[in-house]
Amino acid sequence: MKTDIASDLEFFVLVARHGSLSAAARALDLTPPAATRRLVQMESRLGVRLVNRTTRSVSLTSEGQTYLLHATRILAEVREMEDLVTSGRSTPRGLLRVNATLGFGRTVIAPIVSAFAKRHPDVEVQIEVTDRPIDLVESGFDLAIRFGLLPDKRLNARRVMSNRRLLCASPGYLKRHGTPSSLHDLSDHRCIIHRQNDDAYGIWRFMHGEQSEVVKVHGILSSNDGDIVLGWALDGHGIAIRSEWDLARYLESGRLKVVLPEFVLPPADLYVYYPSRSNQTVRARAFIDFLVEHFRKPVATRTE
Repeated sequence: MKTDIASDLEFFVLVARHGSLSAAARALDLTPPAATRRLVQMESRLGVRLVNRTTRSVSLTSEGQTYLLHATRILAEVREMEDLVTSGRSTPRGLLRVNATLGFGRTVIAPIVSAFAKRHPDVEVQIEVTDRPIDLVESGFDLAIRFGLLPDKRLNARRVMSNRRLLCASPGYLKRHGTPSSLHDLSDHRCIIHRQNDDAYGIWRFMHGEQSEVVKVHGILSSNDGDIVLGWALDGHGIAIRSEWDLARYLESGRLKVVLPEFVLPPADLYVYYPSRSNQTVRARAFIDFLVEHFRKPVATRTE
């Protein structure tokens, strides 16, 4: 059974993560008044205010930020200690926290987690989908599944799937506006822009042989969601950049065509990231192996 302090730490991490007492209460199967009483008791015991509360949300005080930083680290160390003690067990068990991108997490990773849970019923999986990369170390996640390399040198990475990026457009759009024959021609076309993290807006980078080229593109439609960008390309609104993972079925059916295939874009390979290789848990290793196994299968046999 967990000690009271460990339980309080987990409770506070949930409050901070959700930014809401009621959301944390739902996650712990508590009533909102019970969650409020628990927070009040913690603050009374510590003699400081940990959060500023409004009717809809909470924000951390400076003391709360310090408490969260140490709570996250302590809980991670407790899990690592338990994993080291039980590392001789061959059966994966315990809590596994996974982060993934929004659309890909919902449509692809969630079904994989479902299949994994059937094979390993002793593993409790928590999956959280976010539109931006998270700090894997400070947020207490065991692993993250992302397209493209992350700059965080503290993390280890295993490539799950190769995945090129391609320029594409619908046949209807190309019929109306013509097919570009050079990168310079893109400035005369409507381009659909995918806003990603802090990337420069409307800047597309290419390689052609040993030469790198940068093109500034324009368009009337942009989104931070890749599925929305893909939908607009299918509707004939312009030229977009999407990965071959997204495009495969539409290229096969002819609903989209590749544009300027001789110019290479930065790849969107799929990686799984994790903080530590030496102390990796049995359940984390099992999930990573399961993930890689899934993407090695022929498309027709993958979990839907």
